[in-house]
Amino acid sequence: MKAHHLEDSLRSLKLFGMLDTLEVRLAQAAAGELGHVELLQSLCEDEASRRDATGLERRVRAAHFEQLCTLEDFDFPFNPKVPAAQIRDLGSLRFVEAGESVILHGPVGVGKSMVAQALGHLACRRGYSVMFTKTSRLLADLAGGHADRSFETRLKHWAKPAVLIFDDFAMRDLTLAQADDLYELVTDRVGKASIFTANRQAQDWYSLFPNPVVAESILDRIVNCAHHVHMDGKSYRPNKRPGATAKAAQR
Repeated sequence: MKAHHLEDSLRSLKLFGMLDTLEVRLAQAAAGELGHVELLQSLCEDEASRRDATGLERRVRAAHFEQLCTLEDFDFPFNPKVPAAQIRDLGSLRFVEAGESVILHGPVGVGKSMVAQALGHLACRRGYSVMFTKTSRLLADLAGGHADRSFETRLKHWAKPAVLIFDDFAMRDLTLAQADDLYELVTDRVGKASIFTANRQAQDWYSLFPNPVVAESILDRIVNCAHHVHMDGKSYRPNKRPGATAKAAQR
């Protein structure tokens, strides 16, 4: 078979990873560097690598992160009080497999949002679906569903990902409607992982709910099976002024 016919076949089958490296692999085979089986194996690996990269790009795009960051990017030495070992252990993603929560709490600027997104990015790399959102935006989106009768659709949208990151949780008192919407979402997400960033520790969340029964129902599902990570120390934000390094400019 002529090379251009093979290229047409690969293109028709959407094997673009093989297509991209075909010329190089054929040259390696002609030079005696690859046997027939090795040639086929290499082309299959090229295709798998392309699909992995494409899938990761799609999952990261769907996550809507505010910034792309990894645990490797995080400047742990800047804040010795931040529990590096505990956070790195969360990088095993056992909490995702178990459908548990992670609560990152502490003062403003110590890197809670960055760690949450780094864990989310790691989950994307492992093949999990992830969504990142400010909690206020999520609640506003659900509220809009009552106005246009799309609440169930919106609820399914937020309930779907394997990991949902609630950034800036427990910032202010909740209305009755917001508490009810949050209850519906938390109930629908039973068995799935969530990550919460908050300035307040979990024991202070109860007072933000107008109905103590609803508060107990929601927080029992979130708090009792959660990994609590207290992040304390200096704020990274002064380092975000012009001229600061990218690694230091963390939240």
